[in-house]
Amino acid sequence: MLTLLLPARRYFAGQGPSPAVAKALGRAATNDAEAGELAQLRRPFRLRPVGQWPSAALMERRLRHEGDVQPFQWLRADPVWLQPDLTTARLMAWGNLGLTAEDAAALMAPLKPLFGDFGYVFEAREAEAWSVQCPRETRLPSFPHPLAALGDDAFPYLPEGPEARRWRSLMGEAQVLMHQHPVNAERARRGLPPANSLWFWGEGGLPDQVEGPRGHVATADPELAAYAQAAGAAVSDRVDATKPGLIDLRAERRWSVIDDLVALAMASMGQGAFAALRLDFADGHLVTLEPAQRWRFWKPAFKGFA
Repeated sequence: MLTLLLPARRYFAGQGPSPAVAKALGRAATNDAEAGELAQLRRPFRLRPVGQWPSAALMERRLRHEGDVQPFQWLRADPVWLQPDLTTARLMAWGNLGLTAEDAAALMAPLKPLFGDFGYVFEAREAEAWSVQCPRETRLPSFPHPLAALGDDAFPYLPEGPEARRWRSLMGEAQVLMHQHPVNAERARRGLPPANSLWFWGEGGLPDQVEGPRGHVATADPELAAYAQAAGAAVSDRVDATKPGLIDLRAERRWSVIDDLVALAMASMGQGAFAALRLDFADGHLVTLEPAQRWRFWKPAFKGFA
């Protein structure tokens, strides 16, 4: 199978498919799954143990030897912008603050000793991708993915229970240090949003098994790439719609680009390159095309996105 990960259908409103693709979409099988970018990101994968999504450990494994990752628990602690309100704070930005490597190094300088006091190693992988290495015996609470909380009141997403107290305290102390930091003072002077908090997510050790798309996975998303590589797929940013695998097109807003890829994939599918083509939209709508559907000639062509 070849899967295309696509944005929500509303982004293609007013854009119509070519006649050949419209005919194929009209005859395709459709169903609805869980909506949202996070659900879409996880849909292609199955992990053991079930229910765990240790993204931090898998992303570390892409950068290190597995033996350097396996003995530890891992956690992402990315810089974010929390906008305070009268009674709460809203998660306004994650991964798109525009921090430089120099900004990241300066912000992390007072935070590293804070984590070090608990026996944690705090490091930057990229300017806005920060990681925490914890001893194997560390019991980590369940932290929400930032995609689940983005744009929402942050407080209901904070972990609860005895294991969460340390992390809530660490988050609070980090907020004080980051709020007072000269990097954020300079950003305020330039009219830029502050990097004024950390968001913990992706907790856990390496999973026992990851199952996912077979073939080639084209993506620039490090989290998706980490899961795909763990599942045994070849990963790059090269788009090839003639072979099985997965193509990450969530940032694309031009249906004409998608249309060309769908047409190419349909031709390859007809020649036996793979058995099915799936369009996975972020709003949870799934469209599956198969060669045998060409006999559904009584079905009308797809008219376009409303």
